[in-house]
Amino acid sequence: MELGLEGRSYVVTGGSRGLGLATARVLVSEGARVVLSSRSAERLDEAARSLAEVYGAADQVATVAIDNADPEAPARLRTVAMEQFGRLDGALVSVGGPPAGALLDITDEQWSDAFSSVFLGGLRIARDLGAGLDDGGALAVVLSSSVRQPITGLAVSNGLRPGLAMATKTLADELGPRGVRVNGLLPGRIDTERVRELDEIGGDPDAARAAIEQQIPLRRYGQPDEFGRVAAFVLSPAASFVSGAMLPVDGGMLRAL
Repeated sequence: MELGLEGRSYVVTGGSRGLGLATARVLVSEGARVVLSSRSAERLDEAARSLAEVYGAADQVATVAIDNADPEAPARLRTVAMEQFGRLDGALVSVGGPPAGALLDITDEQWSDAFSSVFLGGLRIARDLGAGLDDGGALAVVLSSSVRQPITGLAVSNGLRPGLAMATKTLADELGPRGVRVNGLLPGRIDTERVRELDEIGGDPDAARAAIEQQIPLRRYGQPDEFGRVAAFVLSPAASFVSGAMLPVDGGMLRAL
């Protein structure tokens, strides 16, 4: 199937590793240009080099070292996309994971910091970039399976992700009449650095992984590129009538419809 990504331009936040980089790989391989952002300039340089080495895509990648929580992030990302590629067709808004912990143990400061980066930072980028997209533009917000059921030990995610999902759905309502699509992606257990860190919390990551795999109908963790292919499709013109959806990428782990 032709995704129709050739020559299009997308911002990918959290693009230096994990789900963001996996999505960027698919976008670039399909002929799109990407603006990668993260807080680490060093990681961004590594990501850009890896894309160039594998896909010969040096002229398809630009980078911006910035925190999603920075109010200037949307303007900087848009400016780089327009200066480097002359257009912006959408964005993957990936904001990373908030701190792990039980609700009774999370401090007010941790809640406030997570709200600024995970909720407000992600929402601001989606809102501000989405407001400038033309007919055919698309946003995909990386959320979590915690949108539909709580995850033990991730109280902050359980608290913030469902609200961000509803805001994403609302943004789809507001931008839809202009032909701009907005969707949420709900990754389950994908084999990223973040998930491996979570598995290590109890001191026996192999046992933790084995136990969780038994809760996944496919009996395995997903690979980042499996998520990236779904994200690239949702952003592409091939998904032109998909909007306001919350799409699990979890191997069937979610028990909710």
